[in-house]
Amino acid sequence: MKHYFEHYKSFWSTLADTRLEEWKEVLPPILEQALTPENNGNLPRWQPALEAIFQYPKSENYQLNTSAITVHSSNTTDDNRETLSAHLKDLMPWRKGPFDIEGVFIDTEWHSDWKWDRVQPHLRSLKGKKVLDIGCGSGYHIWRMMGEGAELAVGVDPSLLFMSQFLVLKHFIGEEVPAYFLPLTLEQLPVINKAEEFDTVFSMGVLYHRRSPIDHLLDLKKHLKPGGELVLETLVVPESYGQLLVPAERYAQMNNVWFLPSVPELMRWMEKCGYKNVRCVDLDQTSIEEQRSTEWMEWNSLESFLDPNDASKTIEGYPAPLRAVILANK
Repeated sequence: MKHYFEHYKSFWSTLADTRLEEWKEVLPPILEQALTPENNGNLPRWQPALEAIFQYPKSENYQLNTSAITVHSSNTTDDNRETLSAHLKDLMPWRKGPFDIEGVFIDTEWHSDWKWDRVQPHLRSLKGKKVLDIGCGSGYHIWRMMGEGAELAVGVDPSLLFMSQFLVLKHFIGEEVPAYFLPLTLEQLPVINKAEEFDTVFSMGVLYHRRSPIDHLLDLKKHLKPGGELVLETLVVPESYGQLLVPAERYAQMNNVWFLPSVPELMRWMEKCGYKNVRCVDLDQTSIEEQRSTEWMEWNSLESFLDPNDASKTIEGYPAPLRAVILANK
């Protein structure tokens, strides 16, 4: 587990003399509990892969503002690359990306770069800002935030597989880039007393998995500075469908989808939670080109979850995935 804990050495010093300094006292026992091997039986499989990958030197160059997060060294041989690819495949499935790691292209299930291209043009500048990404997955968007000049990016996601994938990139990019991963849920994240700490908070692809979406919106607001910006990206239903979809069992074969509002309904929720300047800046139908099975994620993906005779519907007969980007301010 040492690589998981070593990740935080520079994190604690980064928090010094900031409003987040209290985290240095309250987070360690929470992280120790989250990183207990008993919490995930796959850790014995992932740790040897990380150990092997960490034998590779830090990359000479990295690119954080390109479609594929890229790390590159001039001395990587074909044999090294083939071995590296095998170790990276031990960390499958890779869902959010893409990445190019020393010439190994990881073609992830999701084209997360397409989502970023829809979100980024509408954001306030992230340059010099502290940003929080709830449900960050493997951390692809954290690196894109750093590519936009963020001063600090903290990703929060309970998956230790996603953390393992993030640590691969952190190893090759290096500690000088202040991006960090907390294997927690939003509810576990300490709220600093009288310190609304983040300039921008992202919640992308999370709201529809929450049993209480209103509580999720309120919890996100707790971490925003006054005037700070919330970036909410989530599944919605077309206005023609009505105000709200509550799936009977599964939605697109997902059994943890609870509430899919229309855009106007979602905006009302946010206004009721006290957000200001609530606006929808993008509405996009998810395509089977954006989410699909690949060599790096071999399970079924979106195409298998749609009605084979009518791609405008899920296999259960609900409206096919439609994603909205909503911005608001505290």
